[in-house]
Amino acid sequence: MPTLSDKKAIVEEITDQLNSSNAVYIANYKKMSVADMAKLRGEFRKGNVLFKVYKNTLIKRAMDAIGGYEELYQHLEDQNGFAFVDEELAAPAKVLKDYIKDHKKPQFKAALIDGDYYNEDQLDTLASMKSKNEVIGDIVGLLMAPISNIVSGLQAQGSNIAGAVQTIAEKGEK
Repeated sequence: MPTLSDKKAIVEEITDQLNSSNAVYIANYKKMSVADMAKLRGEFRKGNVLFKVYKNTLIKRAMDAIGGYEELYQHLEDQNGFAFVDEELAAPAKVLKDYIKDHKKPQFKAALIDGDYYNEDQLDTLASMKSKNEVIGDIVGLLMAPISNIVSGLQAQGSNIAGAVQTIAEKGEK
């Protein structure tokens, strides 16, 4: 049984994790085997997501210390696992959606992403969010489109002018 100092250390670990994460997801892993949990953790690792199991009372203490997590308190029941992510905020949702599709577990309960609350009905919405790199790619593509159009237009005009000059030159030779 963990001592008081052990519990304080765990709460401190959770607090650090919450402070360094932009999103936390809660999933109920009730009735999952150890092998299934190991497989799920492996899937989260592939997506650079930290997935940990903590006692609900300890995570609530850490959330209380930081503040802003009140909407998640109602979900701190049963056997929960917590996914923490900093950069790719939709990564846990994508992992959960794929895993649930194949295994029917765990049950997604809620997420808090950049202070916004998402409930269990919004997993599909979260999973369809673009990653940071995809958004940056879209922005770069939008910014590059006008430049590409200008360059293409200038190249087309240049080839038209060159063709016209060549035609005139050929007529002058005859």
